[in-house]
Amino acid sequence: MIRRSPHCYDSVQSPLFFFAILGLTFIKESFAMQDQPQRTILAIGAHCGDMEVTCAAVLAKHKKQGDRVVILHLTLGEGGNPKMSPRAYGEQKRKEAEEAAKVIGAEVLFGSYKDGEVPNNEEARRYIADVIRQVKPTHIITHWKLSIHKDHATTNFIVNDAVLLASLEGVVTDHPRHQGVKGIYFTENWEDAENFKPYLYVDVTDHLMAWKQCVSKYEFIGGGISSFPYLEYYEALARVRGAEAGKRYAVSFDIDQFEKKRVVNFLD
Repeated sequence: MIRRSPHCYDSVQSPLFFFAILGLTFIKESFAMQDQPQRTILAIGAHCGDMEVTCAAVLAKHKKQGDRVVILHLTLGEGGNPKMSPRAYGEQKRKEAEEAAKVIGAEVLFGSYKDGEVPNNEEARRYIADVIRQVKPTHIITHWKLSIHKDHATTNFIVNDAVLLASLEGVVTDHPRHQGVKGIYFTENWEDAENFKPYLYVDVTDHLMAWKQCVSKYEFIGGGISSFPYLEYYEALARVRGAEAGKRYAVSFDIDQFEKKRVVNFLD
């Protein structure tokens, strides 16, 4: 029979031994996280507030994971307040967007287009392509293709084309080409509901509070400008998608039909 010495037993039970094991576990987990490649998420919305209200919980989750998060607002959404001039409300929306980005640790960029006038032309495609080349995203989030708001639908069209343009050597912009986009994901917006089918669900149970703090930086979210109950609607939607996903809260995305094709050797 092999007997353990009392000294060995005491060393195993000592606080120093416990903290040593704890430290080794922390180091192991740290190296495991370092082995995971960092993602860069680029969320492109037609107006300030579009991406935050639909998916800021997901953006906050990625940021906490150590990923880079960038939001591009093509317009300020300056036409959305009938009680203020577009110029004054645009300045307010810009400040609100900057404050909202700070809450989730995102970088924020602003396009120069006017609310309601996002152009479906080559210049807009090249502008977004150059932003893609500058930011170098691994994943892009934007609007669904069918919408009652023309800016949303147009943004979908030009973003999809811009991803291709950004990857082509022959397309000359201010930055070299970028071919690293792994996927384009479309957010669920009440204005973009036609034919939207939830395909991908992201558990945001632990990040719903960050979402609330983020979107609450916008005055329109609180109901002071629009009668639409944005906060209640999207929180309820997150609860519904969470129930479908077996989680408390979730955010859903759709993807291009072609991307839903899977090729496997055997059934999963």
